[in-house]
Amino acid sequence: MTIDWSWIADHTDDLTSLTFSHLEAALTAVLLGLLISLPLAVIAHRVRPLRGFLLGASNVLFTIPSIAIFVLLLPLSGLTRTTTVIGLTVYSLVVLLRNTVEGLDSVPVRVKEAAKAMGTRPLRTLLTVELPLALPVIMAGVRIATVMSISLVSVATYIGDGGLGQLFTDGFQRDFPTPVIVGVVLTLLLAVVADALLVALQYVLTPWKRRRA
Repeated sequence: MTIDWSWIADHTDDLTSLTFSHLEAALTAVLLGLLISLPLAVIAHRVRPLRGFLLGASNVLFTIPSIAIFVLLLPLSGLTRTTTVIGLTVYSLVVLLRNTVEGLDSVPVRVKEAAKAMGTRPLRTLLTVELPLALPVIMAGVRIATVMSISLVSVATYIGDGGLGQLFTDGFQRDFPTPVIVGVVLTLLLAVVADALLVALQYVLTPWKRRRA
């Protein structure tokens, strides 16, 4: 299997555009998933009867095939980027919700009791004590959700979107391997770079772990 390097040189602008489009869809979905999962995780953590329902409901959504989700969304949002983002958000929500709940569960009870004894209000305790201490577990979920979303964007090619996934379709239809190889390589690079940046972000946001080390 050979690569046509001249094709790559002739399509640099298109590859750049598809790469940014791919990344935009993935990161938007993860951000929306995080915004939705945070309040749901707090509810699941503090209202135990709802914990099983929320986690169970998210697991059920995760069992739906990705193509099926996009197809089911078509009557609502059509062949648009919105359909792609909603579908990816559903998948990222499962990982983010579970990790956020586990992160909040990992905060030592004595730490929360100490904050309460100092007169700290529940909301402030959540924002300044619980979430910061849960951040390493939450960030682990963000990393998984980001890599997963980057890989799943290509599936949206079936509804006319898909970012770098369009290269796969183009290559297979023309029996031309170069676009397929380039699409795979760029997708892998996006996942690796995004994960590395998230690791660096976690390092910056958790200075107490550096001091402990």
